[in-house]
Amino acid sequence: MMKGHGGRVGRVAWVGQVGVMHGGMKASFAVAAIALLVGAACNKNSTTAATTTTSTVTRTTETFTGTVVIGGSAFHSFTVTVTGPIDVTLTAATPPSAIVMGVSIGSPADGKCNALAGASAKASAGTSAQLSGMASPGTLCVDVHDVGNQSAPVSYTVTVTHP
Repeated sequence: MMKGHGGRVGRVAWVGQVGVMHGGMKASFAVAAIALLVGAACNKNSTTAATTTTSTVTRTTETFTGTVVIGGSAFHSFTVTVTGPIDVTLTAATPPSAIVMGVSIGSPADGKCNALAGASAKASAGTSAQLSGMASPGTLCVDVHDVGNQSAPVSYTVTVTHP
């Protein structure tokens, strides 16, 4: 079951080397959105929690909440306004409290969040970013999904800090 919907995105290209580490460790990635066709984006249950400045780039933290059904996923779209660092943190996921969930960054299209190559990780909730990288201006999405170990719906909170 998908939650939310997003605008259409044209082609997406990577910038630089991509590295992914699984098992709850941080994954790094870089994305550049090219030929972006901006459409309506849906990101219910989101709030802007904080704005910080990293070097010369002002960063905004958006908090998204939802529920993932067994075998399902949920996503939220957000807009990156300038090139800069992006961090994704699964801050809560229950029950159970130590559940491992899939987290990814992608391009919203056709009612789903299409994960970008190398921009995903398996993670337990925590306070450190599970995904980090560089993002270029455009509409992206964060997806939280079952990795095959859920026995009941899981409620989650995920934060995205981006330029």
